[in-house]
Amino acid sequence: MIANLQKQFFSPEEYLTWEAEQQVRHEYIDGEVYAMAGGTIAHNDIALNAYNALRGHLKAIGCRINVADVKVQVSNAKAYFYPDVVVICNEQDRRSRQVISFPKLIIEVLSPSTAGFDRGDKFKYYRRFPTLLEYVLIDAEKISIDVYRRGNAGKWELTSYPEDFAETANPDFFELTSINFQCSLSLIYEDVELSAIPELESLL
Repeated sequence: MIANLQKQFFSPEEYLTWEAEQQVRHEYIDGEVYAMAGGTIAHNDIALNAYNALRGHLKAIGCRINVADVKVQVSNAKAYFYPDVVVICNEQDRRSRQVISFPKLIIEVLSPSTAGFDRGDKFKYYRRFPTLLEYVLIDAEKISIDVYRRGNAGKWELTSYPEDFAETANPDFFELTSINFQCSLSLIYEDVELSAIPELESLL
């Protein structure tokens, strides 16, 4: 969620010092900082549903999940972002108190104002994480989840839920292969007020 360009230039070190004193979160790209736009209730509910669905499973396999207020550092691109949800399984990250550098899974909840950036330039930065195996985009206006998976030779492949499974016996299906996790789409969208009437409304 990036908006409101601030007209100062910061080194990465200056940004981290300055950001720690701010009441509003800011993301950082190559010297420029951007104030984070506020999210909708649906956006927040989806992120919390994803967190609640994943937390127990991740704890059992020795990984950790964080929501919203944790920065990831793309060090070779001089960029810092606040993913909606981030999963780490790296011991160095587990000991870190400031930033995450080795994410395994990142989830962003889409809004109309940020969807283009999350699908485009932000994903270009995230792909620089050698440890990142899946990038998940969850639509906050209709039931739709896109999962980009790092495949053979580092190529990214897209699976869309429920679109790619609409003709199956169980279209209410969602899978994250990087952490061996499956759940229903209904769980991710539980109690979420969607602005558009989805085709799979009956799932909820």
